[in-house]
Amino acid sequence: MAGRKKTFHGVTVGILMVKTGFCRLPGDVGHAGTWDFPVQYRIVEGATPDKMMALESSGLLDDFKAAARDLVAGGVDGIATTCGFLALYQRELAAACGVPVASSSLLQVPLAQRLIAPDKRVGILTFSKESLHASHLEAVGVDAGTPVEGMPADSVFVTAIKSGDVVPRHETMRVEVLQAAERLLDRHPDVGAIVSECANMTPFSADIAERFGIPVFDGVSLINWFQAGLRPRRYPAA
Repeated sequence: MAGRKKTFHGVTVGILMVKTGFCRLPGDVGHAGTWDFPVQYRIVEGATPDKMMALESSGLLDDFKAAARDLVAGGVDGIATTCGFLALYQRELAAACGVPVASSSLLQVPLAQRLIAPDKRVGILTFSKESLHASHLEAVGVDAGTPVEGMPADSVFVTAIKSGDVVPRHETMRVEVLQAAERLLDRHPDVGAIVSECANMTPFSADIAERFGIPVFDGVSLINWFQAGLRPRRYPAA
């Protein structure tokens, strides 16, 4: 959208945020220190963690559209989010924003599937297995039969996020996410790559890849790829 008017400049990616109060760790999509490029955040006020778990009946689509349009009006060239469950709104947001939209790390599942051997499958790690429905997957072209593993409802990972715990819980969360990855691989030995739905899992992707020896794609890998397309690197002339 060359030549359009902007209020702020030099920010390519706008990120829609769920309204939370917990301590986001470096590597989280919602932690500005994660990025090698500037991003612009916008909180969607009504989007609490509990409502995100019931997105189909939340009535939040118009709120996300409004926040996205506000970011675009300010000057961003693309919209991303901090919640993989927003896959459900991919088509609606893309239609409403006038700029490209990367709603969910789950957009990477079909690509990851084509990167691995044909006898292997992609597995999904999610904040809540019970809340990730076939409708979320189908909205971004993911087979509804894809293996999924979630975090236990009583885990520190889940309770800290839902309660707005301001104390960093890095080590405990790291152990819990690794345990979830191990359950996924034990139950589905044919999994050859993992996509983390939850943007709060991204600080631990390197741990998963190192422990289990398979590639891990997440919200950070998606947004890095997204930004690279919105603002390709310019090379000096030979």
